[in-house]
Amino acid sequence: MGCGETRLQRRGRLVPVSRGAPRQPFSARPPAEGLARRRAPADLEDRGIGHGFATVSIAGQKLFTAGDLDGKTMITALDHSGKILWQSANGPAYERQYPGARGTPTVVDGKVYHLNGDGDVGCFDAAGGEALWSVNLTDRFGGRSPQWGLAESVIIDGEKLICCPGGEKVGVVALNKDTGETIWTSTGIGDRPAYASGIIVEHAGLRQFITTMSASVVGVDLSTGRLLWRWEQEAPYGVNVATPVYHGGHVAVSTTWGRGTTKLKLVVEGGDCSVEKVWHSGQLDNETGGFILAGGYLYGLADGNHRRRHWVCLDWTTGELMYDASGPGRRQAATSYADGMLYLLGEEGTMALARAVPEKFEIISQFNLPKGPEGPAWAHPVIHGGRLYLRHSDWLYAHDIRAAGSLPTLEQQLQPQDHR
Repeated sequence: MGCGETRLQRRGRLVPVSRGAPRQPFSARPPAEGLARRRAPADLEDRGIGHGFATVSIAGQKLFTAGDLDGKTMITALDHSGKILWQSANGPAYERQYPGARGTPTVVDGKVYHLNGDGDVGCFDAAGGEALWSVNLTDRFGGRSPQWGLAESVIIDGEKLICCPGGEKVGVVALNKDTGETIWTSTGIGDRPAYASGIIVEHAGLRQFITTMSASVVGVDLSTGRLLWRWEQEAPYGVNVATPVYHGGHVAVSTTWGRGTTKLKLVVEGGDCSVEKVWHSGQLDNETGGFILAGGYLYGLADGNHRRRHWVCLDWTTGELMYDASGPGRRQAATSYADGMLYLLGEEGTMALARAVPEKFEIISQFNLPKGPEGPAWAHPVIHGGRLYLRHSDWLYAHDIRAAGSLPTLEQQLQPQDHR
């Protein structure tokens, strides 16, 4: 399979791709050639997206990401050819240890929301990039930063934007997504923020925001901000990074340095909720890159207590270890899932495709990103519209992952539809 790419580099070049024949979605029957790279001859000068670890959000005909550029955290909107449409600053660049933009923009109802590494929450018009409002979590809520900067991607629930200042008093807040005004604050947590992004769960009639903090996992009532429950999850240096995984009234949480993965049952009684441990496994101690639930099994890169990184599959119901295998990611790897496949990006730049099956860890195909960009490749792969988007530092790659077939091309899909 030929696999086109679009790439952007700060003060570098935009390299578009030739489109070829109509394609069908890449699925569990990959072509024998697997994932490959192909360059087009043309190039265009462009200023780039800046250095960072944010991946892309996709809304309509635009891509959105964040990067540190010219001393600022820059939000960038691009079209699907890779052309930059607008750029707007959300506060200063994060320039301490592991410099670079962290959180990925969230796009809802024509607006773009972003939290930078220093606690600036910004709202921008998705059409033209105009800054609509901004709130600093330290100034308003006494927020604190974890050791390596705030990395949360904020989440929207109706009129509310939810995020975690992690102050001594105020742990989680809800802001009005249109104005930035405070709707509620959640107290009683006490922990600093971690590096995870939270999830919204509705179970037994109760809606809650669940996330990891520096030393715990918490559930917060989405209506009032009341702390519903707190589960101790200590990690050295507060490195709780993995987003919790929810399914069927249960939440799985994972952390590093041998601590492992725990499955919790949500016990709802009226407007209250508590949690009970179902199982714990030290086999999957995920550090960064997250873990995936697919087909009744959890998949992720285990830290191995900082001794041996390896890929692990656990049974969701029992926690039983299904396999333990070597693969991409000498230290870390970002994990995504689509069409029965695991998309695995090792921090060293190895991109691999593996079947999401519990019987064995099987790499179908892999390739290496070009050498040159600074820092580790920590951004999660994004699969959308027959393309695989990969971010490494100030480079963004768009790979065509469609095999020859009868479905329309991405460009045809993006044409306005006539519904008369």
